[in-house]
Amino acid sequence: MLVEDSLVVRQLLAHIVSRDPRLALVAAVSSGEEALREIHRVQPDVISMDIRLPGIDGLETTRRIMAERPTPIVVIADAVEDASLKISMNALRAGALSVVEKPVGTGHRAYEAVSDEICTQLRIMSAVPVIRRRAIGAERARPVPLPDLPARDEAGVLPTLVAVAASTGGPPAFARLIGALPADFPAPILLVQHMGAAFMDGFAAWLNGVVPLAVEIARDGVRPLPGHVYVAPGDRHLVLGSGGLIAVSDEAPVGGQRPSATALFRSVARVAGPRGLGILLTGMGEDGAAGLLDMRMAGAFTLAEHESSAVVYGMPAAAVRLRAAGSVLPLDLIAPRLLRAVQPGGPR
Repeated sequence: MLVEDSLVVRQLLAHIVSRDPRLALVAAVSSGEEALREIHRVQPDVISMDIRLPGIDGLETTRRIMAERPTPIVVIADAVEDASLKISMNALRAGALSVVEKPVGTGHRAYEAVSDEICTQLRIMSAVPVIRRRAIGAERARPVPLPDLPARDEAGVLPTLVAVAASTGGPPAFARLIGALPADFPAPILLVQHMGAAFMDGFAAWLNGVVPLAVEIARDGVRPLPGHVYVAPGDRHLVLGSGGLIAVSDEAPVGGQRPSATALFRSVARVAGPRGLGILLTGMGEDGAAGLLDMRMAGAFTLAEHESSAVVYGMPAAAVRLRAAGSVLPLDLIAPRLLRAVQPGGPR
């Protein structure tokens, strides 16, 4: 189902969807109110959601859908409009699964690439099981017993740098994880999020506004500082370079991904060894699992998100299969464990 108030864009989206034989359009509506009425009648597998709608906006429509009839939602947003970006990120926090750029006209040179990405996201997200929720973060994951920390922590080696990565479901997961850390967190955090390049600056700005730590797009040659989060730029790898400086590169994708979680984790394994700490959160596919294993083999403390809280249990599951994760925890328990790991003399 398409939800888009602009007739021109709605017709363009319908045309794009009609070109993909794996997608079938069951409804195209112009408002959130119409979407809430039609969803019970047509029961779509996935929804394309505009953010700026008359009446009930896309954010509130997303919240109501996830509370009343949970359905995978792909947000279609203007990547260059700050207000739309902020609403889009909050829609992800409310339960939408991904955000993609609004389509451009058929004569635009980027038309095919943008159209393909829209169809790909709609196809992939249609298969993601979603649950009824007020918003991601409104419910707590089922507690599980805390496993023992790896032996290396008992030896007193404290992490001096944290590397985290996610794909589908990542923005709200990062907001919850990093939002539970204090502003004076004693280590820098390097972050990889799979997202369209056009949205990365907006994502970093949004995250900076919802967590206590300072969040910025990573820049080449910068020395990472404690209490700061460095986000991989769009379509660039973020790695820890020689001398512990940030390095940003346009080297080939790793496992089809750029930025790549595995590229980040492997660099931390090489440079930081046992003083690194790796966390792999929700996401589709297997990116990050092999790199997390490299970190664990280098003596680092490694964590993967538990299936009970992951929006998509793909990347963390791959890490568990490889035995790359020293601990597997629901999202709400990761920040407390992280704080314990970086505190000298604290409870282990």
